[in-house]
Amino acid sequence: MSGHGRSGGRPTLEEVAARAGVGRGTVSRVVNGASGVSEHTRAAVEAAVEELGYVPNRAARALASNRADAVALVVPEPQSRFFAEPYFSDMVRGVGAALAETDVQLVLTLAGSDRERRRLARYLAAHRVDGVLLVGVHAEDPLPELLAGLGIPAVVSGRRSAAEPLPYVDCDNLAGAAGAVRHLLGRGRRAVATVTGPLDVYGARCRLDGYREALTAAGLPVDGALIAYGDFTEEGGRRAVRELLERRPDLDAVFAASDVMALGARRELRAAGRLIPGDVALVGFDDSVPARHMEPPLTSVRQPVEEMGRTMARMLLARMAGEPGDEAVVLPTELVVRESS
Repeated sequence: MSGHGRSGGRPTLEEVAARAGVGRGTVSRVVNGASGVSEHTRAAVEAAVEELGYVPNRAARALASNRADAVALVVPEPQSRFFAEPYFSDMVRGVGAALAETDVQLVLTLAGSDRERRRLARYLAAHRVDGVLLVGVHAEDPLPELLAGLGIPAVVSGRRSAAEPLPYVDCDNLAGAAGAVRHLLGRGRRAVATVTGPLDVYGARCRLDGYREALTAAGLPVDGALIAYGDFTEEGGRRAVRELLERRPDLDAVFAASDVMALGARRELRAAGRLIPGDVALVGFDDSVPARHMEPPLTSVRQPVEEMGRTMARMLLARMAGEPGDEAVVLPTELVVRESS
């Protein structure tokens, strides 16, 4: 009879109750993990569930509890950047690993255009999800305020500012960047340039601050001619290095605020006939898979992206359950030295 009730179809709650010799309400409490059930009774119900192959009707449970049993992972970036940057896939992997231990469904949403944001706003207003994970939020993004207005629990990956009001998970961007620049200075480089990320992203500003901090601590001037502004894309990295070479052809090192921009920087340096690391040492940020397979392999600041994703998901689940939890987690970075520097 395993896998089928007396009706010959999908086993029902009533059939589980009859098999276990208890009431329907008791079965419901056991299935939903509620307290107030003796161990003997719980064991009898679980045995009946196993024998019959009973699967709870999640839709009915969600309706009854006013829960969707789903969370949204929202990335306010265009598809081109989402699929080009390993950071996002690592983040999805970490979030997915944490949610795999639960019955909560993950909904991935890209919101890089105004149209996508409007559609997302309607979706969230309908309370189709119980919580939201926001990844890569820019300073003026209206999504966090929308979520607050709707009363939907949310956790942010990467702060929008030093005074981020939402719970967040971040890595120590400033210390990671400062460590990268100290490494380059320790290798005897003195004209150290940087390619920043978009400065409406707080993490990118922190990486620029780390660059400046390391130079100042070493008694070196911060030369604006050695700072070029990028956008976390490969083409942006290439364009920025082209500008740097025009302004400071004597540069002997580049710290790129992402591995993807470092890939572009490498292409432009090679096109200009510069050897890496002989003429110009190169360091990235992220320690993504492409960094390890570059030629030469790229020195990079490792941020624990999967762990950030797992931590975000756990923080959100705690908030959804009304449990106390961390409001802010900042994870350390690590410089991984390879042949490019």
